[in-house]
Amino acid sequence: MRPLKDAQLGAFTFFASALPHDVCGSNGLPLTPNSIKILGRFQILKTITHPRLCQYVDISRGKHERLIVVAEHFESSLSDFQKQGKTASPETVLQIAYEVLEGLEFMNKHGMVHRALSAHNVLMDCKGNVKLAKFGLYHMTDHGADVDFPIGYVFFSSFITEKEIIFTMNSNAVNQLQGRRLLQNIHISERLKFILTLGCMDDIVTVLAEEHGCLDTIKELPENVLELLRKCLTFLPSKRPTPAQLLGDPVFSGISCFYTPFQKPVSLFSSSLRCAHLELPEDISDLCKDDDEDYLSERAIDEVYHLWCLAGGDLEKELTNKEIIQSKPPICTLPKLKDVAGEAYYPLLEDEQSSLPQSNSSNELSATVTLPLIIRERDTEYQLIRIILFDRLLKAYPYKKNLVWKEARVDIPPLVRGLAWAALLGIEGDIQAKYESIDKDTPIPTDRQIEVDIPRCHQYDELLSSPQGHIKFRRVLKAWVVSHPDLVYWQGLDSLCAPFLYLNFNNEALAYACMSAFIPKYLYNFFLKDNSHVIQEYLTVFSQMIAFHDPELSNHLNEIGFIPDLYAIPWFLTMFTHVFPLHKIFHLWDTLLLGNSSFPFCIGVAILQQLRDRLLANGFNECILLFSDLPEIDIERCVRESINLFCWTPKSATYRQHAQPPKAAGDNGFGKAATYYSSDYQDMAKTDLSREPLALCDLKAEVSPRISAEDLIDLCELSLAGPTKRTKAGRPKIIAVDIRSVEDFSRGHISGSINIPFSTAFSPDGELVQCPTSGILQNYRGRVIVIISHPMKSAFAAHLVKVNFPRVCILDGGINRLKPTGLLTVPSPQI
Repeated sequence: MRPLKDAQLGAFTFFASALPHDVCGSNGLPLTPNSIKILGRFQILKTITHPRLCQYVDISRGKHERLIVVAEHFESSLSDFQKQGKTASPETVLQIAYEVLEGLEFMNKHGMVHRALSAHNVLMDCKGNVKLAKFGLYHMTDHGADVDFPIGYVFFSSFITEKEIIFTMNSNAVNQLQGRRLLQNIHISERLKFILTLGCMDDIVTVLAEEHGCLDTIKELPENVLELLRKCLTFLPSKRPTPAQLLGDPVFSGISCFYTPFQKPVSLFSSSLRCAHLELPEDISDLCKDDDEDYLSERAIDEVYHLWCLAGGDLEKELTNKEIIQSKPPICTLPKLKDVAGEAYYPLLEDEQSSLPQSNSSNELSATVTLPLIIRERDTEYQLIRIILFDRLLKAYPYKKNLVWKEARVDIPPLVRGLAWAALLGIEGDIQAKYESIDKDTPIPTDRQIEVDIPRCHQYDELLSSPQGHIKFRRVLKAWVVSHPDLVYWQGLDSLCAPFLYLNFNNEALAYACMSAFIPKYLYNFFLKDNSHVIQEYLTVFSQMIAFHDPELSNHLNEIGFIPDLYAIPWFLTMFTHVFPLHKIFHLWDTLLLGNSSFPFCIGVAILQQLRDRLLANGFNECILLFSDLPEIDIERCVRESINLFCWTPKSATYRQHAQPPKAAGDNGFGKAATYYSSDYQDMAKTDLSREPLALCDLKAEVSPRISAEDLIDLCELSLAGPTKRTKAGRPKIIAVDIRSVEDFSRGHISGSINIPFSTAFSPDGELVQCPTSGILQNYRGRVIVIISHPMKSAFAAHLVKVNFPRVCILDGGINRLKPTGLLTVPSPQI
């Protein structure tokens, strides 16, 4: 999007044709409303940017098939120029003609024609340059098929019939045509054809000039200009020159040299180098000395419109306030944002402390960060500052990847969410070339299932339910299936695709690239033809996470037989996109993308904890009904609690042998960026202290998760001379419970661990003798409790879970794993 500068935001409205209510399509579903079709086709128009075209910004759908289109607008037009009786010089006429042809040629390259070209749709900016308006109306309405009114103006259209042209001329003009007597008895449509065939272009030009009252101007035009007009009036379309051919006409040779060919800006993800001139003055405060500077006008049109909407802008209300529904009423209520200081438009990325003067509202903005996300996303000034900051960071991607991560931890502005997600997923390179190289047209067996799933996927959304949305859905999904021959299409893949397609509706390549990076990170091998072992391991680890964080809830769900297999598969297979609407998924994934592959477990536990009271109070049947229509979930609370659960979870507790293998050294998918979360345990180099793979049957037999020896060492900070890691209350976060005999414990143990021999609590046959929680262990409730034994005995940990002790885990490999480290402590002999 280009800057707003001296333009305005204009809006025009029209109605789509209404469809009968009792008619269904071939698939048995109701027909897609024409307004939805138009909304889908409109999206591509937002990507068509050229100096001679008015930029399209947005479209909204109202009642009774009403559509309101927002676009760049200028008050002055060629029609106004004519009405004012101004006489243009031949040079000015040629300049206007050249600029109109530039716009038309660019449209043709995108497979579009204007159709609605007329004097009042040729707008002029403050410098007198041409801006073609309403150039996309014909395209978005499917060449007029989706509306009940004709698109175009008879007198200016090159597609009208000969009869229509003759009809627009008055009788005096027709009488001036030569061969009047000869043509009197010929059909009216044939007359013009006959005249044009004779080559009487001079007469046609004269008649048209007289009709428009510019006969004197025509007579003053040079011969080469008249010749250009004759070419444009060629009767046969096949012989009529195109805008590109007309631009090469010798008549424009003296003008074209003053125009630089338009070059589309390099996209963020391509093989081309990007650069920007970011030289700062010696005195940084010079940037903002001019208090009258309109910094907002330098921002992109879509940003300004987004801020206007956040400030309470309502398109339909604006048009209603005008008392009429016009075709081009300017939106005059853009917020001034006067309190935003100039330095906000030039954020410094390297220095934490800026030398620029602070805004009067800087304290208020600092306070805004602490407000709920939904409020921050509706705060106009806050969003302006965040959008500007992310805009600069993303333009410097991947060089500023670390800072993108850092700022994403605060929040992600909705306007730039698509690009921000791509940066968090590490997308780089020429994604368009890769996407285009994939065969998305040859029929494959999966086509039928894709066709069935798409009409059921997030179809409450107008964009995704449009025919264009279905086409793009189909292409992106098929591209993924074709490019991953070792994987298969499972139901749910469409739901995974939906957020990426919605955010990158006009960039299928980026939607595909994001989806292709997301799946191996969070859903590695979930889409194998036989994924049962992957799913079962995942659900077992999830069960252990429930027991680790909420043993009381875990015990109840196990007692009634309400296991994760009954409700959690759609959660994880679609990363919650099957159970939540898109607006909640956006907020959830803003945080999910900052976490590693184990973060979804914490989201699942957080959801269960929001439903905790109802689950504990109900039996199996009631729980089944509860999850068949999931109650409203507070997503912001879910995210907040997920982060807390994650911070309490040891890295190796969520280890899965079927997770994504470690990446190349030095590349853990996060760069050097810090997140609130630890790096993925799967990406850590394997050592003798790492967790060992466990057979699925053995994994299912254990209620509590295992953690690695390296995790225990890290959490206890045994390798450091400093104090033990502590909680906010000043207590250690972890306590090691050694359940070996007193004799074994005395031969060597972890520093700071406590000894509760297994034999004092359980008989040799495993029967409980004395509750181990009645003594000293009760003082450690709430901390991470690591059970250390030899050989492995999970009964002790299982009992702690049974009596509702949270955060219980088992040291993988037992004490033997620690003996080679030299970290075991031997008590000094008593003297």
